[in-house]
Amino acid sequence: MTEPAGIVHRRGFVMPLLFAAGLLICQAAAGQSRELASPGQAPPPNDRFHIEVQDGIQVRSAVPSSIETIRIFGVGLYARNIQPVWLEIRNNRDEDIWFLQTGVDEAYFTPIEASYRRQNRIALLDWAINRDFYDMTIEMRIRSGETKSGYVFTRVDQGTKSFNVDVLSREQQFRMSFFVPVPGLKLDHYDVDWRGMYDESEIRDVGLEELAAYVESLPCCVTDKKGENNGDPLNLVIVGDVMDAYYAFMRAGWDETETIYGGSLWKTLGSAMSGGEYRYSPVSALYVFGRPQDVALQKSRTSIHKRNHLRLWLTPVRFEGKPVLIGQISRDIGVRFTWKTITTHKIDPDVDETREYLLEDLAYAQSLRGFGYVRGVGQAPFDEPRGNLTGDPYFTDGLRLVLFLSKEAMNISEIDFVDLGMHPILVNPE
Repeated sequence: MTEPAGIVHRRGFVMPLLFAAGLLICQAAAGQSRELASPGQAPPPNDRFHIEVQDGIQVRSAVPSSIETIRIFGVGLYARNIQPVWLEIRNNRDEDIWFLQTGVDEAYFTPIEASYRRQNRIALLDWAINRDFYDMTIEMRIRSGETKSGYVFTRVDQGTKSFNVDVLSREQQFRMSFFVPVPGLKLDHYDVDWRGMYDESEIRDVGLEELAAYVESLPCCVTDKKGENNGDPLNLVIVGDVMDAYYAFMRAGWDETETIYGGSLWKTLGSAMSGGEYRYSPVSALYVFGRPQDVALQKSRTSIHKRNHLRLWLTPVRFEGKPVLIGQISRDIGVRFTWKTITTHKIDPDVDETREYLLEDLAYAQSLRGFGYVRGVGQAPFDEPRGNLTGDPYFTDGLRLVLFLSKEAMNISEIDFVDLGMHPILVNPE
C-alpha cells in the first residue's frame, strides 16, 4: 500500500515520547494529591507514646497505624510493606551519642527508597517528595543537650511492634526495648481478663516440689468443647509474668493471632490458596479448664502452610509469685480445607522436637533463666502414635517442658537446668 506523502515514521522515537508523556501526567496527578506532613511535624497523630530512659538518654516512640500513615504521608505505605516508626531521642549526657537504625529493623528502608515505593515508580521521581521523606527521618548523631526526632522506615509488623533502639557513645552502648501496640488487628488476647480469671481464694503459691507435682497432675491433653475427646498433648509449662511471657515470644519473633471472623477467614483462605504468608492467622479453639486458649502465638516459616504455633492457659497456681501457664505447641507441616475454619493444619507427628525447638528459640532470645521436665503427657511410641482431634498422629516421650522466664537478658551459659525429677534421657518405655 502506498503511504500519503509527508508522513514520516519514527517508531523508535514516538513511543518513548508517549511513555514519557504518560509518566508526566501521572506525576502531575500525584503532585496535586500529595499531602505530606511538613518536615517539622513531630509525633504521629496518636496517643500511644512509649518512653524509656537509660543513663541520661530518653527515647520516646510511637508507631502510626495504617490509616494514620496515610494522613501523614499521603499514601498507604503499609500496602507497600513499609511501617514508619517515629522516635524522639533526648541526649541529657555530656557527650555526643549516635543512633543505630539497624536495631529497629535490620532490613529498614532508606528515606529515598521509601519515597520511591510511595510514588511506585523510578522514572521521573518527584524530588520534592524525596526531600520530604529525607527531612522526616531521624538523624544519627545527637549532640549533648540536643533532642532529635523523626521516622525510621521499617517492614510492617501488625498487632504489636517490637524493636530495639540502640545508641552508642564513644565508650558505651545503650539498648532500650519497645513493644508498641498498633491498631488494625482483632487479636485473641485483647479481651482476656488475666487478673480476674480466678478468685483470690482459688490462687495458691507453691514451692518447687509442689510445682512439679501440680503441673504433672494436669490433664494429658487438650479437649474438644464438650470435654469428651482428647487432642494435642499439653507438653509445655511457662512460669513468669504474663507480660514477660508475651514480650519473650515477641523478642523471639513470634506473632500474635487474630480471632476467627470474616476478615481473618478470607485472609486465611487467600493465603492458603496462594501459599503466601499470613503471620496472624487464627487458630481453632481447643479446651483446658473448660475454656478455649487464653492466648495463641505463632511463628510462620515462609507460608501459612508451615508454622509453629502454641496455645496457653493460665492456671490458678503461682511459683515465687509468678503465674504458671500450661500450654500446647506443635509444628504445622501442611494444610487442608475444612467447612468450619476454611483450613486446618497437619502437624508434625514428632511433637517433642517442636517442644525442644521452643527451648532453643527462647534461649537464643535470651529470655530464659531455667528449664526442667516433668511427666504428665503419657508416652506414645513411634509405632503406636496417638491422634489429635483432627486425626493427625503424634508420638512423644510423655514429658512436659517447664520454662522459667527471665525479665532480664540471660546468656545461654547462664541458663540453669532445674531438676524437677525428669529429663528426656531418663525416660524409659512404659
